Parts: sequence; structure tokens; C-alpha cells
Amino acid sequence: MKAIVLREFGGIEKLVLGDVPKPEPGEGEVLLRIKAAGVNPVDFKIRKGLLFERGYPHQFPIIPGWDMAGIVEARGYGAKRFQAGDHVYGYCRRPVIARGTYSEFISIPESYITHKPRNVSFEIAAAIPLAALTAYQSVYVAAGLEKRQSLLVIGASGGVGSFAVQFGRIAGAKVMAVASEKNHAYVKSLGAKYAVDYAAGDFRQGVRKIFPNGADVVLDCAGGDSLLKAYDCVKKGGHLVTIVEKENETLAQGRQIYAHYVFVEPDVTQLDQIRKWVEARKLTVKVFFSFSLPEVHRAHLQIETGHTQGKIVLRIS
Repeated sequence: MKAIVLREFGGIEKLVLGDVPKPEPGEGEVLLRIKAAGVNPVDFKIRKGLLFERGYPHQFPIIPGWDMAGIVEARGYGAKRFQAGDHVYGYCRRPVIARGTYSEFISIPESYITHKPRNVSFEIAAAIPLAALTAYQSVYVAAGLEKRQSLLVIGASGGVGSFAVQFGRIAGAKVMAVASEKNHAYVKSLGAKYAVDYAAGDFRQGVRKIFPNGADVVLDCAGGDSLLKAYDCVKKGGHLVTIVEKENETLAQGRQIYAHYVFVEPDVTQLDQIRKWVEARKLTVKVFFSFSLPEVHRAHLQIETGHTQGKIVLRIS
């Protein structure tokens, strides 16, 4: 089968399209024909070896990619949840990073996948799992966002941020988005009531004009200087969630807030709820770029800019 293979860390030239053995489904696993795979910032961090500096195990050769939508081809012993031909999607990160979704086929435990939304294409479905689960676990699980609370999303026009803004709207929260001015119409179309341009100055000033005491929940999708500023945007007793780098407990305690670092975990129950929202048209997904598998270098160049509106996907088959 065709797959993108990484045999050592480095630049985009290390991503090589090649032939690798087609996997066989093991006990409790299903073999999937991948139709499309999501491209996420974590993918270029894996390519560069940055993720493994934090202690995540890996095994070369690596096939990158954790998002997918596809079709069930075969079932291993004991796998009974799906039938051949079922259309599914899922977040496919295994404990050891080795066999991912930039490939024509993948064998994965059936507990990692669920039925894809019926009203969207495979490309749209492949853009959902990692980013939507990250936003869900950040906004709802870690921070416990509730109706009539305030939510600030920093990096709101990207993959995770786009879902987080919509989850805030679904929860009945008052949502403010931090994004470039060119993306303000987009984030407001998703449900943000207010938008602040991070390039126009210190976004903390804009936040304080609307939320004088800070927001109940702040989700930072950018890291670095934006994360440091984010601590000043949370009201006392509120929650700060970071998805890029670890939380600073000293800063959090000094400001009397709760800080959480979320590294997304597979959860098909949450994916089922997300599917229902997509099918009910309460949740929309924007694919900004769609590339073929041989165009993986272009996909990585784009995701590494950090300025992608919505999502990027690879068309596999």
C-alpha cells in the first residue's frame, strides 16, 4: 500500500511517499481503507522530533497522522461493532507513535472509531476528530463551561479554536475570539459575539473592555507569549486551558485560577456527540486546504505557518 513514511526527524523532505506492507487486523481490530486524513500542527512536531523530547514513545519508520475517515474493509477476531463497508471516522493515536493515517490502510482497535457523520464527505469527516475532541475535552471536560458563562478563545480561527468557539455557542456561553482581523467575520459566523485582533496591540486590553473581571474560561491554542497573556484574562476562580505547552502552576496560583494542560485522548462517546451536532447542522467544519497524498509537503508547509483558517486534509483514496 502507499503511505507517507518518516525514517528520521527533520524537514519536509523527510516525508517520503513509498510502498509499505498492508496491515492485517489483529484481535479486536478493524482494517480500514482510509479515504482522507486530517493534518494537524502535532504532525509537523512529530516530523521534527519535537514531541519526543517530551517523552512520547515512537518507533521508526513512522507513518504520521492521527485523524481519519474511511471504510471498514475487514474485521479481526472478536471485532463485532462494525460491518465491512461501514463508513467511520476516528482519532487513531496509539500509545507508541508508529503507524498513522497518512496511508491507504490502517489496522486499529475498533474502540478508536465510530460511524462518521452521514451528511458530510470523507474529507470533512477526517478534519473533525483530533481538533474537535481537543476542543471538547478542553472546554467541556477540563474547564466545565456552563450556560451564561464567558469563554475566550485565543487562536480562534484555527482547527481547535474553530470548534471551541462553536462549543461555546452550543453551551450558551458568551464567546470572545482572539484572531487576526481578516478572520473576524469567520469566527463571528461560528458563534463568537466579540473578536479581538491580536496584531493590533495587546489583546488583553480588548478582553478587559468586554470582560472587566476576566473570562470564566480561557482556551489558549497559540502558546508562547499568548499563553502568558492568557493568565491575565481569567477571572478569579476561573479556568485556563492550554493545548500547546504545559500550564504554569505558579502563575495560576498567584492569580487564584485553575490551569489545565490538555493532550487529547481518543473518546468515541464524545465523537458520537460531535457527530450528532454535525448531522443536526449545529456544528460546521471548514476545510481550508485539501491536498493529495503526494502533496504532503505542501500540507506541512501550510500547517507550519500557524495561520490556517479551519482545517487541512489529505485525500488518500
